[in-house]
Amino acid sequence: MAGRDLRALFSTNDPHLVTEEAFTNRQAQWGLVAAALTEHLQHIAAPAFDVTDFEAPRTNVLVFHGVGGIGKSTLSRKLEAALTGAEHRPSQWGAPVWSGGRILPIRIDLARSAGTDFERVILTLRLALAELGHPLPAFDLALRRYWEHQHPGEPLEDYLSRSGLAARAGKALPQQMQSVLADVAQALLLPGTVGSVVGEVTGSLVRALREHRQSVRALAGCTRLADLLQAEPDIDALSYYPHLLAWELAQLPAKKRVVPVILLDTYEDTGDRTHRDLERLLQRVVWLMPNAFFVITGRSRLQWADEGLQGQLDWTGRTAWPGLADRDIPQPRLAATARPPRQVLIGDFSPEDCADYLARRLTRSGQPLIDEDLRTVIAARSHGLPLYLDLAVLRFLEIRRTGRRPQPADFDVDFPALIARTLSDLTPEERHVLRSVALLDSFDLPLATRAAGMTHEAPALRLIERPFVQHNEFGLWPFHLHALIRSTIRTADDQTDDRWSPRDWQQAAARAFTGLGEQRDTSPASDRMLLIGCLRQGLALARDFRLDLGWLTDAAWAYVSDSVWEPLSPAAGQESANTPETAADALVELLSALARRQHESRERTADRLTALVHTGLLPAELNEMGIYYLAKAQRDLGRTEASRHGMQLVMEGGGRLAPAARRGLAHLARLAGDFPAARAAAENLGWAGRQHRVLGDVLWPHGDIDRAAGSYATARDQADQHGIAGERATSQAQRAFTLAFSDPTLADDEIHLAQQLLTGLDLRATSLTVQIAALVRDAGTTENLAATRALRASIRDTGITATSATLELALAFHHAVRDEPDDVQAVITRLRELTGADDHSFYVDIAHYMADLPLPGPSPVVWLSSAQSVRRHWLNLVSDRREHLHSTR
Repeated sequence: MAGRDLRALFSTNDPHLVTEEAFTNRQAQWGLVAAALTEHLQHIAAPAFDVTDFEAPRTNVLVFHGVGGIGKSTLSRKLEAALTGAEHRPSQWGAPVWSGGRILPIRIDLARSAGTDFERVILTLRLALAELGHPLPAFDLALRRYWEHQHPGEPLEDYLSRSGLAARAGKALPQQMQSVLADVAQALLLPGTVGSVVGEVTGSLVRALREHRQSVRALAGCTRLADLLQAEPDIDALSYYPHLLAWELAQLPAKKRVVPVILLDTYEDTGDRTHRDLERLLQRVVWLMPNAFFVITGRSRLQWADEGLQGQLDWTGRTAWPGLADRDIPQPRLAATARPPRQVLIGDFSPEDCADYLARRLTRSGQPLIDEDLRTVIAARSHGLPLYLDLAVLRFLEIRRTGRRPQPADFDVDFPALIARTLSDLTPEERHVLRSVALLDSFDLPLATRAAGMTHEAPALRLIERPFVQHNEFGLWPFHLHALIRSTIRTADDQTDDRWSPRDWQQAAARAFTGLGEQRDTSPASDRMLLIGCLRQGLALARDFRLDLGWLTDAAWAYVSDSVWEPLSPAAGQESANTPETAADALVELLSALARRQHESRERTADRLTALVHTGLLPAELNEMGIYYLAKAQRDLGRTEASRHGMQLVMEGGGRLAPAARRGLAHLARLAGDFPAARAAAENLGWAGRQHRVLGDVLWPHGDIDRAAGSYATARDQADQHGIAGERATSQAQRAFTLAFSDPTLADDEIHLAQQLLTGLDLRATSLTVQIAALVRDAGTTENLAATRALRASIRDTGITATSATLELALAFHHAVRDEPDDVQAVITRLRELTGADDHSFYVDIAHYMADLPLPGPSPVVWLSSAQSVRRHWLNLVSDRREHLHSTR
């Protein structure tokens, strides 16, 4: 209910100040439905009402909107039950007296999980009306034609049974449709079996309607029927068939008159404010059935009265939907003389509705008393909680009473009253659990109980039933506190009798941290989702309460082992301007730098890691992780000596990353052009050092495509066996890149597989390798070359020298295939600028070999075989590509 806000009213001497207050009250919502439906029944019973009037404004819709989990679906179901009969109506709800026909509630859940598409919506409506036991000829003919066109060979009865719709008059509908076809065929004197002549029936009926034959006079009054039967029977045409339903309902005799009340639930799943395809179809249903009444429940208010939507929806604006243009205070109290509003906010408010609420909560001379900037700040702080908005309004009036104009900074506060109001009806044990879980982003019953230090789950079980505990059954941990409640409990000046001391919070944080570690340690080793969830929450707790790292050390190693690099949440992953002070701070910065290196320049990564390893805050084994990834970043940046020094330190330390450091030294030998040394190092790496991938890296520069691709395939398969998703994707990307030089057709499949393996991974360099592979696959043609400039810019942003050189090599291959020596020479110039005098110089040599250009002088590259043999291999690849292109023209 809503009325005057007496607290606000008595907080000011201004007699012109208008105040309103909102409350949640399901009984008031029922009263609102009853009043709106009564008004609708009176409207359609008036002599001037015409179901075929397509221009009159529509007032046949009522909207309840609010945040998820506030009870909108429950309300929708309760309304359906209450409209079905008095025996299903809650006792506290009033008993309305209907006149003008029988009420027929039809509830349709539009949730994606329910699998409801537009076709099912229309079938559900028709099935509900089948209970009347009366055929609806105009609609049934159109639907039968649509069904046979869109579902050839599938009887409607079978579909209804298979889809679960048959429970509601599933057998009556096909029988009624068959009866309609038979009657019409008989009226038109058509021969043959009705089941096989639906097309002929339709065509003959259209001609009869156009010719105004007496035999079809029963359908002649439906002036749009012939047009709909002639239209292409697609989903767009189906969305206009509800007009036929409305017309048929208007033709029913008075004793069989029925008024459908169609409850559309979970309306937010019809799309968003950009994609409105399904919403457009549903709006047609509402518009074309003015004799039906619609109750829509969803997370946002309907925007149909917004003029700006013209073109996205068929009917928009205040003229079309006068009731939807109203923006009254949510949950209005019904007055006997007031027209019931048609959009009602229940539960928590959306940001837009928070601002809208504040604009109308306090007004003077019809204008908002709180200015727009201030409304935006308060709305953001409220997290949609109506109580916060109430308290903010009182604070506004309190500040205003001092003679000072309220500023946004005045509302950068928590309201301790929120805690008192939240805790007021909780038991002491429930309050204890509530404070404990306020430390967690999300939780389950065991974790809540562990964090509270209790031996029984009963208090946690009671707590999760409270409205401020939200439930997501698909979440890793299914429960979480309302964001504002959680923030306030953790940060506000708690004046309750059982408030916690700093030591209480510290002990609860330690218990919660231990509970997370226990869940992580007892989970299957492959449960990466749990690993990431535990890391996100555990890092935040360890950082905020200066806890020892404990299980976070092993979790950090597990995080880096798969090379997936999920973000560890803004709280634990954001870059801090402050120097780390504890081991937990340093670990947050380390894992953040490793994850962010997929999105920022290697120069930035190197700077962050350099600063970190010099703090000395991390234990030795985690500091080794920082040194290793710093050496990798330095290698990517072309800082060979620094990278070699770091890799040597890690290898000599003999820790977990020693095999990876040996691989890094092998890579450095390869980049220096010392292929014999690189191969010798690679042959002793084993799986831990990714031996086969390194061998592939050694072989492909020699033009030894088949052996290199085979090595990458072995590396990919080994990674798959070990469950290392990042390594699997990287090896496959390298295989696709290598095969792209020799077999474009096979490479296409390999590129597609690499893209699939990258799904869900955050491997920027590997993704770029796949894009370069596509360029090599299309070498000699103009395809994909238009994207080269954007790809070069993306690679430049990473700062990875080798990837830039690889792109130039792909372009050199393209120009060599097209016999464009000047362009190859331009590529060579760019390669020299990228690679300098030493590292990566083999790229320059390969570019010369592709175009059969002489080297300008002695080369520092030491090949596994003779340079002439390598030149011959690359020339053969260029020649083979030319022949391939010639044969496909």
